[in-house]
Amino acid sequence: MDRAQLADFLRTRREALQPEDVGLPRGPRRRTQGLRREEVAVLSGMSTDYYSRIEQARGPQPSEPMLASIARGLHLSLDERDHLFRLAGHGVPVRGPGGDHVSPGMMRIVDRLGDTPAQVMTEFGETLLQTRPAVALLGQETGHTGLARAFVHRWFTDPTTRRIYPEDDHPEHSRVFTAGLRAALSRHGRDSLAGALADALLAASPEFAALWSAHEIGVRPLNSRKRLQHPAVGILDLHCQLLHDPDQAQILLVFTATPGSDSHEKLQLLSALGDRSPTA
Repeated sequence: MDRAQLADFLRTRREALQPEDVGLPRGPRRRTQGLRREEVAVLSGMSTDYYSRIEQARGPQPSEPMLASIARGLHLSLDERDHLFRLAGHGVPVRGPGGDHVSPGMMRIVDRLGDTPAQVMTEFGETLLQTRPAVALLGQETGHTGLARAFVHRWFTDPTTRRIYPEDDHPEHSRVFTAGLRAALSRHGRDSLAGALADALLAASPEFAALWSAHEIGVRPLNSRKRLQHPAVGILDLHCQLLHDPDQAQILLVFTATPGSDSHEKLQLLSALGDRSPTA
């Protein structure tokens, strides 16, 4: 770990960013060059003290998850992210499909969706980044570990995961998720994460095993509309738009409602409710 170079690199990257670059208001009396340390800390999901100590070359060695969070908070490119990991004494993370790095371009889009439920996911259904309205709508999905990071794994092994959808819609979602995993397995092979997920689910879920044996492929939702169920506001009828990043094999999901509809009013209410209840 090169503390001095790490601190200098973080400082220069912080000072190169403007509030507008990350979706923050500038304010009338701003004198700081670039972002403030506390702003980077918030964007990275850590305390100001922790981030400040690293930038002042007096903190502990950051863990890989912490470095990934800082890379997202500072909107680093892949080359900059790799450099960050090397300075901190860690190996370089996986590049391309299967990696967790969210590109600066995708980050800029998400920054401008602060009042909209949106989240960035891998092709395996691992949530990498959520807006606050997305957390309010769907719950916090970025803290899972292991195979449980993949939504398809939680869908077939954790009954609470299904509560975001009305029960009548569960069979369709099960078919879509199973077919999607089979397509991923076809692309990446048995030794990939898709293979590990398929093997684990075949052993854990009779429902998944039955659907898997049908060998369905290309099963997609009937339309772009989704019915979501929230413990505080009930059922919402939403449009789900997808933006694909082929370089990173990631997807941006954006949920919207028809203006003036009951679901539109519910979405606005959710922005004030905060995190979705984990017990709902």
